[in-house]
Amino acid sequence: MKFDAPATLLFDNDGTLLSSLESVVRCWTAWAREHGIGEEEFAAVELHGRPAAEIVADLLPAERVPAALARIERLEVEDVANGGVVPLPGTAELLASLPEGSWAVVTSATRELAEARLRAVGIEAPLVICADDIVRGKPDPEPYLLAARKLGADPARCVVFEDAPAGLEAGRRAGMRTVGLATTHTRDQLRADVVVEHLGSVTAQVTAEGVTVVAED
Repeated sequence: MKFDAPATLLFDNDGTLLSSLESVVRCWTAWAREHGIGEEEFAAVELHGRPAAEIVADLLPAERVPAALARIERLEVEDVANGGVVPLPGTAELLASLPEGSWAVVTSATRELAEARLRAVGIEAPLVICADDIVRGKPDPEPYLLAARKLGADPARCVVFEDAPAGLEAGRRAGMRTVGLATTHTRDQLRADVVVEHLGSVTAQVTAEGVTVVAED
């Protein structure tokens, strides 16, 4: 599928640009054990593509949320150094082909965690929209609309790259075009304009008119 120029590219981070699945599972499993949350109860909660604050609030009473949230954020930041954060196929090549001001990272993680993971895989993002910047997380469109506004881009000309249903819904609700990546969910779980295996199936053609995105299903 071809998204004509000028296109602004907005990338989710975990599961899209990089994989931190090993680290995420390690940290959240330890956190759940510390807080007395059983395996069945923990397994019933969707972790991927959602702010940690929402996940913690789903699992614990309100009075325990602040301390528990601080704990999981510290666990995840400190765990980056332990490995398990790796770039996904096609990420480096695609980002290297994009001109300045044409892309941003839009993540549900906190700024400290997002930037730690990006550094771990050598990505220097020109703009990162994170949980610290917003009131309502994905699937609300606020994060993507904020990114478009900061880049001076028309939402209708933005292309969202996401691996999670909540993120794709946020992109659609923002009036943006969407590319689903089948890295953490199956294709039938992803509602998008086009679904690809990973960013290795995406190319960017830069012309005087701007960036044209081609996603090969």
